[in-house]
Amino acid sequence: MTTVNLPRGRKLHLDTPIIMGILNVTPDSFSDGGNYYQTDSAVMQAETLLNDGATILDIGGESTRPGAPDVTLEEELNRVIPTIKAIRAHADKELSNCVISIDTSKSEVMRQALLEGADIINDVRALQEPDTLTVAAQFTDIAICLMHMQGQPRTMQANPQYDDLFADINDFFQQRIDACKSAGIKQQQLILDPGFGFGKSLAHNYQLLARFDEFNRFNLPVLAGLSRKSMIGNLLNRTTDERLAGSLAGALIAAQRGAKIIRVHDVKETADVLAVWQACEQGISNER
Repeated sequence: MTTVNLPRGRKLHLDTPIIMGILNVTPDSFSDGGNYYQTDSAVMQAETLLNDGATILDIGGESTRPGAPDVTLEEELNRVIPTIKAIRAHADKELSNCVISIDTSKSEVMRQALLEGADIINDVRALQEPDTLTVAAQFTDIAICLMHMQGQPRTMQANPQYDDLFADINDFFQQRIDACKSAGIKQQQLILDPGFGFGKSLAHNYQLLARFDEFNRFNLPVLAGLSRKSMIGNLLNRTTDERLAGSLAGALIAAQRGAKIIRVHDVKETADVLAVWQACEQGISNER
């Protein structure tokens, strides 16, 4: 069984895939922007996500959808820190002791979120922004998710091209793993994310999904985040709120190909899909 140790005795058990529930405290995220912008509504949604089957809450204060505007440091802090504080102070022990991920690329947001009780850094820029490696290395018991992105959010979908999709992404992962180790971050703290929709064409995204198991070569947990993304909408001609079935299919395929963390909006439905798949796998094992 793969276990990732986290602060204050919390652990991630990854013998079977777990769910990371998305909690965007933003006004403009592509799917749920504005729904949980206020701290009270964010905390209520956090409780719902956990009750529905999430193991991790991924809290983000800046949209990274294509074309999204930049958010100032002060504004991002004002969005995420009160939410983390409120969750950690909640009377419900299951909620207050849950695993929290901070979805950010800013070193100061990382630092303050970790001091307030976050367990995981989830960085779409893979600790390439100023001081992020230094901050992350100061917290020796956290986990860090390194995502691959070609370009930057404003322009990443303009015309993504690769010499070799898988070789390019795996080379990037190796470079970031080496950079983390050089900064004093242990390799066993790391999680990898190939970055569906971040500088990838529709064809690239489905190539990644079809051969997702190729990212297991690093012997690190791999995260899949394709929930409600344009790779679903553009394939099926579905608006954002019509992408549940496609998202569930993608989550199941990723899990079958070795994803250990599935990052989703629709936690309850994804938990049901994974439970049915696991029951099937257990039934097969019992027959052997």
